[in-house]
Amino acid sequence: MEEKKQFRNFAAVRPVARFVGVSVRDLMVTVGPLLLLTLAAIWAAYWLLRPAPPNTITITSGPEGSNFLTTAQKYQKILAKNGVKLKILTSGGSLDNLRRLSDPKFKVDVGFVQGGVTQGVNIDGLVSLGSVFHVPMLVYYRTDAPVQLLSGFAGKRIAIGLPGSGTRVLALTVLKANGIEPGGTTQLVDLGGEAASQALIDGTVDAAFLMGDSATPAVMRKLLWTPGIRLLNFPQAPGFARRFQYLEKLDLPMGVFDFGKNMPPEDIHLMGPTAELVARGNLHPALSDLLVEAAREVHGKATLMQKAGEFPAPLEHEFPISADAKRYYNSGKSFLYRMLPFWLATLADRLIVVVIPIVVVLIPGLKLVPAIYSWRVRSRIYRWYGNLIALERSILANPSVEERAALLKRLDDIEAEVNKMKMPLAYAEQFYVLRDHIKFVGDRYREGLRGGAAG
Repeated sequence: MEEKKQFRNFAAVRPVARFVGVSVRDLMVTVGPLLLLTLAAIWAAYWLLRPAPPNTITITSGPEGSNFLTTAQKYQKILAKNGVKLKILTSGGSLDNLRRLSDPKFKVDVGFVQGGVTQGVNIDGLVSLGSVFHVPMLVYYRTDAPVQLLSGFAGKRIAIGLPGSGTRVLALTVLKANGIEPGGTTQLVDLGGEAASQALIDGTVDAAFLMGDSATPAVMRKLLWTPGIRLLNFPQAPGFARRFQYLEKLDLPMGVFDFGKNMPPEDIHLMGPTAELVARGNLHPALSDLLVEAAREVHGKATLMQKAGEFPAPLEHEFPISADAKRYYNSGKSFLYRMLPFWLATLADRLIVVVIPIVVVLIPGLKLVPAIYSWRVRSRIYRWYGNLIALERSILANPSVEERAALLKRLDDIEAEVNKMKMPLAYAEQFYVLRDHIKFVGDRYREGLRGGAAG
């Protein structure tokens, strides 16, 4: 009975610490910062390194009915198969497209731009996804005023295309090279496409410049078959190509339109730039691949003006070829985009980027967790050892009677606080060693007091 009473008194004075399998608090404090760092790295990789490609992009094309617009509509159908919506904006032509792309306030991602229209426009930040097709410059004229060279149009009425079109820019350039400029005796009329064609048929103009950025193939074919209208042959085309590096010599062989009627009745030498698919530098790589792939499908076949496989091509003229386009031309689509549908490949591509921070940050960090966890638990024990050592030094300094009572009270408080600790079972041995040391200091001090009192 007496033994039970002593045990109850001991338990009341010296409650035993609560032992747990794992200290959740220490574990969270240890693992928490690592998880937050990993999540931050994942977020940065997810949004900054490889953001998701938008599902809608905008292309600036050309005026209604133009070859540029019909080409954009073909791209639209191809991209739609991959879940990407291509919004088409009509424009005045190449120059309008370039101005829109160079203006950061204008919401457009890509556009068709023919060579020779960059003068006076800031093209920094623009890249080419490749040349996609030839844009021959066709000059139709009335046969009642026969000419052989562009200089022969001096003093006549010429439709040079609408403002904003590449047709107008190129017409003014080549006419100036032949001594014909605005303000002179030659009447330069701002007409393009269907309007220029009809004016030529009606006889209100003597010649008309037509190109793909402002006219339809149907309009140009109609003029070729219209009596009294003829397509100008450019015997000087090689010279123009030498002087203006964005121009190329192009040929229409005799009879290519109709062998039976021998149309045209002779080889016709033409010239013109190539149209490039120009984009802003921040175009998503996945969309760059889609657009080049669409260009291959649309422009890869043979036509009157090109051989099969000639376009698209990474030909660098006035715009640098984008790094993503170069990669595509060299090695094609990446493995994921070859093997999976576009939307699934995009998701997998981003998930790979998410895995990288986990491998780089989380896995090595988890190896440190046991050591940090152990240090946190031991640090609580070491803190009480620090208090005990300080108390023992005070005891050995021959304190006064009042100080002795305070030191004993402090020793009891330390013992009580230690007994309230929640400790993982794995550290029970260190806990009991600490309690033994507290008891050792207390017993030694009390024996010293009793010895002093007996003396």
